[in-house]
Amino acid sequence: MYMFSRRIRILLIGAVVTFGLLGVLLIQAPEPTRTVDEIMVEPSLFLEREIAVRGEIVDGSIDANQSVFFLHGYSHTLRIDYLGASVSNGLGDNRTVYAQGMLYYIDGEYVFEADIIKTSCPSKYEEES
Repeated sequence: MYMFSRRIRILLIGAVVTFGLLGVLLIQAPEPTRTVDEIMVEPSLFLEREIAVRGEIVDGSIDANQSVFFLHGYSHTLRIDYLGASVSNGLGDNRTVYAQGMLYYIDGEYVFEADIIKTSCPSKYEEES
């Protein structure tokens, strides 16, 4: 029976651990963030899948009582339900938003149920009103 030297065994163990970690990273690689338009071109591809979307909040669409708002792209809008979501500060009209969650088709409408909502920081150079 051939015995590996201590150095070779350590190198082999290190290689196995390294490849194992790389495998985990590749398997759990996050889904790329998509725009509202990318999702709404063919929303059936994204149904009931964990995805991330970004877009701009439609002016006047935030309903805090229902915990919903609408995001828009260039040619599509998407209803965002944030009832159970962790929401960062600064949710407001015309703000760019990143939302992570799942897309569903409910009562003839596509609804994105968000788990996480992050808003972009307002520019420190914007004029104060």
